[in-house]
Amino acid sequence: MARVVVDVMLKPEILDPQGQAVQRALPRLGFAGIADVRQGKRFELELEGPVDDAALARIREAAETFLANTVIEDFTVRIEEEGK
Repeated sequence: MARVVVDVMLKPEILDPQGQAVQRALPRLGFAGIADVRQGKRFELELEGPVDDAALARIREAAETFLANTVIEDFTVRIEEEGK
C-alpha cells in the first residue's frame, strides 16, 4: 500500500491562537529561540492501488472539499516514502 499525506495549515494572514499559545509556553518550558509557531493538521491516507495522477487528483479533490477549509487554510499533498 502507498501512503499519501495531506498537510493542512492556516493561511499566513489568519490568526493562529493555538500556535501563539504554544509559542508563549515554549520559553517557560526551557525551549528558547523559537520565533513563531503555526499549528496545523496532518492526514495520512493509505491507498489500495497505485499512486497515479488519477489517485492524486481524487485526494486533492477530497482535501479541497472535505479536509481543508480553503477559505482560511492551505493544503499540500505528497507521497510519503517508505520507511518515513
